[in-house]
Amino acid sequence: MSDNSTTTAAQRLAEVQGQIDKACKIARREPADVTLVAISKTHPAEAIVPLLEAGQRVFGENRVQEAQGKWPVLREQYPDVQLHLVGQLQSNKAEDAVALFDAIHSLDRPSLVTALAKAFDKTGKRVPCFVQVDIGEEEQKGGCAIKELPALLEQARDADIPLAGLMCVPPFGIEPAPYFALMAKLADDHGLEGRSMGMSGDFPTAIMLGATHVRVGTALFGARD
Repeated sequence: MSDNSTTTAAQRLAEVQGQIDKACKIARREPADVTLVAISKTHPAEAIVPLLEAGQRVFGENRVQEAQGKWPVLREQYPDVQLHLVGQLQSNKAEDAVALFDAIHSLDRPSLVTALAKAFDKTGKRVPCFVQVDIGEEEQKGGCAIKELPALLEQARDADIPLAGLMCVPPFGIEPAPYFALMAKLADDHGLEGRSMGMSGDFPTAIMLGATHVRVGTALFGARD
């Protein structure tokens, strides 16, 4: 497990924030326009607290069940935390996700639009959603195919889903810049401001190409076991 001291967490957070500031300066953007989502999946509450103490307030989880196990107690202590779901969402977990999360980054298919719309109506809570795009055309990854994106966005708008923007995970081990540029163009073409793209290894590049949300885990928590 990574070193969980508050000092280390504060140092890591400052280093990542410094990289965000530098990338924004190069791109002539305001750092305030980029949201750092600290990816806390697989990390226990005691590993998350030092980052909370250091001032980080936006976190991302991959699984509804895992988040249910650690965040309700943490949120009692830190009520201003925002929690984002960044992993794939099963339709039968839509209501649980809506109850727990403040944003969903993985809307990727018509059945999930239907499930989320029902969950919004039932709970009275409407959660901003990013549509996940299969930007590298990789069958094993979640995401809507690029050619199916216009229809999915139309369905989501018809269902009154609050659309925050688009999300992508470029292919591993390949230069990500062309994929980030393509996603920025898709977001522009469809009138969407949010671009959830960029992780620990490539978030400065993503910021220079228009990312509004970067999902950073390893650079903040250290390598997983």
